[in-house]
Amino acid sequence: MSSRDKTSSFDEKASAKDAIEVAATPADYHLNHVAFKQTQVDEAAQLVLGDDYELDKDEARRIRRKIDFHVLPLMFILYWIQFMDKTTLGSSAILGIKQATHLTTNQYNWLGTIFYLSYLVFEYPQNLALQRYPVGKWMSINIFVWGIALCCHAACHSFGGLFAVRLILGMCEGSITAGFMIVTSMFYTRREQTLRVGYWFLMNGTAQIISGFISFGALHIHTKNFEPWQWLMIITGILTLATAIAYWFLFPDSPTNAWFLTPEERAKAVLRIKENQTGVGNKHFKVEQFWEAIYDPKTWLFAALSAIDNVPNSLTNQRQIIVASFGFTRFQTTLLGCVDGVVEIVTIWTGVTLAAKLKDSRAYVGVVYFIPNILGVLLINLLPWKNKIGLLFGQWLTGVGTTGFVIALSWLGSVTAGHTKRVTTNAIMLSAYCVGNAAGPFMWQAKYTPRNHVPWLVIGICYAVCIMLMLSIRLLLARENRLRDAEPVDETYDDVYVEVVTPDGKTVEKKVSKEFLDLTDRQNREFRYVL
Repeated sequence: MSSRDKTSSFDEKASAKDAIEVAATPADYHLNHVAFKQTQVDEAAQLVLGDDYELDKDEARRIRRKIDFHVLPLMFILYWIQFMDKTTLGSSAILGIKQATHLTTNQYNWLGTIFYLSYLVFEYPQNLALQRYPVGKWMSINIFVWGIALCCHAACHSFGGLFAVRLILGMCEGSITAGFMIVTSMFYTRREQTLRVGYWFLMNGTAQIISGFISFGALHIHTKNFEPWQWLMIITGILTLATAIAYWFLFPDSPTNAWFLTPEERAKAVLRIKENQTGVGNKHFKVEQFWEAIYDPKTWLFAALSAIDNVPNSLTNQRQIIVASFGFTRFQTTLLGCVDGVVEIVTIWTGVTLAAKLKDSRAYVGVVYFIPNILGVLLINLLPWKNKIGLLFGQWLTGVGTTGFVIALSWLGSVTAGHTKRVTTNAIMLSAYCVGNAAGPFMWQAKYTPRNHVPWLVIGICYAVCIMLMLSIRLLLARENRLRDAEPVDETYDDVYVEVVTPDGKTVEKKVSKEFLDLTDRQNREFRYVL
């Protein structure tokens, strides 16, 4: 008979993690009369086997600061790089790429679309790979490949060549946002996730500023047979390759093996996110969790929000063309693009801060930040064409609503548990993101220029629908919370033990907390949805 060990310390559990051999019996997990296999447990469980431990708040804050110091800067850099890279097409439009490669308006739109179609096709395979392989290493491989593809843009002289490299770019960049969502949920509590997602997403605004200055500098490079848009591709490609190398050596795969944490700190980092009731991760694909994600209505509400909100994102490759049509010069247009970045930084930062500080406010904050977008659309459609300052101001307003999508990204991670389910819902939401982005460019037809009333009308309708979707998601989740509050306490998963063999050969049973059983948000009836 095995004995039950209830006195293990952090040091014992963390340092012995690799030495513990989980008993390979047919039923490793004994759950009343239900047997669980070894593959069902969360990978963090081995660090915290045994009874529950309380983590001192000061120590928890110290661990969080250490994680912030090592993880966030890398996330900031990469999100800046990836947004700058995928918007090089829009910047290059002002630098001469359309003329040099003889692109028609339709071909230019296709280059924006193929990026997202490729992103869409490879999004679920990318998510499966992120579950199966170390997150940091898989992301670094993708970053390296897309850095090479970006540099190859400079060698393209036709639509066909640009089409191929844009396809590769979309294929590889599909791993980034999905990877960041997984890593953020691994390292941070649900309250902290809203802020952290906002922090790394606002680097899109930083990218617009830096890209504007790089484009402005590229306009002043005069070399024979090598145009400014080609220099832009080479410069951004080199920055991407350097980032890939840094990620291979520095970016952690999870709290259970983060190089900058001691063995004891890894166990504490896992306990710090116990309140999420989502665990850290599980390398095994669970079919039942996949189908639960498919049949969960909130999955498709978030997907609809993602698709509709990103139809207007076609502005990414159109903004500088539109600003130039207002009557600004090439030099003025490249510098004015920096203001879009400032707007995005300020609005995302204020938005996620409010959503994190105000209890159950995610939907309401998102709705408030969509309203300026609708106002901007009205200004652009109704102001006289000669009022170029007013038109420019209207376009800047349409960048405020990005905050709503950022809140939705962090919100989805906070209301989804079970690693396979989380990977599946992330993939569906980001696939919907691709659908919206792929459809958007075809609104911008030459026949609608210069006022583009039809595209702007579509954009305004999309923002209005997004408001309704955010409120619908909140209504659904609040209703589910009320139903769970009325249910009797569910004790099904309260007394689960696993047989392990310690380094000295002794067989013991250790308790596995419910939070680390890799349960979904539907299986765990104590799970409450944040609003």
